[in-house]
Amino acid sequence: MNDFSSGTQATVLILFTTLVTVTLLMCVMAGPDRDDLTNFYTGYLSLTPFKNGLAIAGDYISAATVLSTTGIVALAGYDGYVLAVSTALSLVLLMFLLAEPLRNAGRFTMGDVLARNMPGRAVRVAACVVTLSATLPFLVVQLSGAGSLLTSILNLPHVAGARTACIVIIGTLMIIYAALGGMRGTALIQMIKIVILLGTSAVVAALVLNRFGWSPGNVLRAAQHGSGTGPAFLQQGLQLGTSAIDRLDFISLQITVVLGVACLPHITMRLYSARDVPAVRRSMSWAVGTVTTFCLLVIIMGTGAAALVGSQYITAADPQGRTSVLMLAQVLGEAHGSAGTTILYSAVAGMVFITLLSSVAGMTLAAASSLAHDLFAHAARRGHADPRTEMTVAVWTSVAVGTLAVGLATLVQDWNVGVLTTLAICIGASAVAPALTYSLFWRGFTRGGLLASLYGGAACALLLMVFSKAVSGTPSAVFPNADFDLFPMQSTGLVSIPFGYLAGWLGSCLDHRRRSSESLENRRLYEESEARLLAAAE
Repeated sequence: MNDFSSGTQATVLILFTTLVTVTLLMCVMAGPDRDDLTNFYTGYLSLTPFKNGLAIAGDYISAATVLSTTGIVALAGYDGYVLAVSTALSLVLLMFLLAEPLRNAGRFTMGDVLARNMPGRAVRVAACVVTLSATLPFLVVQLSGAGSLLTSILNLPHVAGARTACIVIIGTLMIIYAALGGMRGTALIQMIKIVILLGTSAVVAALVLNRFGWSPGNVLRAAQHGSGTGPAFLQQGLQLGTSAIDRLDFISLQITVVLGVACLPHITMRLYSARDVPAVRRSMSWAVGTVTTFCLLVIIMGTGAAALVGSQYITAADPQGRTSVLMLAQVLGEAHGSAGTTILYSAVAGMVFITLLSSVAGMTLAAASSLAHDLFAHAARRGHADPRTEMTVAVWTSVAVGTLAVGLATLVQDWNVGVLTTLAICIGASAVAPALTYSLFWRGFTRGGLLASLYGGAACALLLMVFSKAVSGTPSAVFPNADFDLFPMQSTGLVSIPFGYLAGWLGSCLDHRRRSSESLENRRLYEESEARLLAAAE
């Protein structure tokens, strides 16, 4: 992994410096005025559907998708293929079910959607708490992984000091992007990222297919051999196991991904930057096409890594296989001499670097926007905050969220923090998805039901995750030497998702406000806006 020339290392450093310089300049040029909230939160609604679609796809494809999913495909075969397909299906679900109603109901944040017919401080606070619960774990995972990956990419010593320095560098850049660029600035970075990502991945996938005579069958046969598992590579069970509980866990994970990923706050926030419903519809079409194409490329690259690198070498470099795409680039480049290795490895390293930067910037912006808009402007100031003051708070909350994430990532950099990704997605599926679907499609949904679904779904996912096999009881757990795994699965979705929906329904049925004048007024407001909300009708 680290056996590459000083010329390759110099090329990678030059590429990284160029990417940082260009993206920083674009953020500064696209940044909003100090008192222009609409520009900061939505970018003036100025992006075309094509550009907004690329930005949505860029936010959707995180470093976890690029690195972890490719690694799972390389090590677990069939299980990775299903995960990649589930990732694409999640965005399709968002496109057909939630995208247009969210655009009609929302303004800046998820809190605006939820408080549309149920205004109040409690709703805003709950929306902010759940937003932070879903974005902070993702941020910590991305930053922690960035430390390890950049030390490998730059051929630095694998010591805590080097990893910490890489985490701080990435964290500082993400704070600058989110604070200075706002929605428009981060959108431009996402567009750059997705173009680089698709272009580089397409080249790597083409080189893989070319090595095997453009025959997918030959690639699969070589992957079965390279994985060391033979026919089991194309059967379910390599990732989580083959017992009845393991199969239920596998189903739980896929349901959680389909329902949860597209409902994460930093994804839905992009929808509010579309000009109107036709624009969001076209934007989602571009986003779905882009993400589906990339997931196909991930399948090819992961299978190629199993075939050309081999699972033994992949797991030796990283047990989760997150460096498999970098190792694949080295192997493919070697066939074209040292120059080929330098060019291809540098291109893939640049792809990983810009993915890390853009992913954490988008999540930071979503968390900071919820703190400034929901917690400060509406919960604390009851909707009467001065725009310039709210803008200042948004900038400083970007700094605060980024600093907190950097600190947490530094503390847990030696842990197996992949469980935090699962936790964030479980919160999205168990708390955000029930709250959004009930709020958008059920007239009888009340404030009590909303709070029950948000807090109940998130708390259930968190509690089950703490006592799951992903945290203790197995060699790959966060605490492998401890044993308090009372919940026999690694994904909580099979239990926490129904719990979130049930909590919302029961909370609404038991809420005494449902029979009050306040509840009747909320229902009247929903009925008046229902046609515009669901069908964009006037």
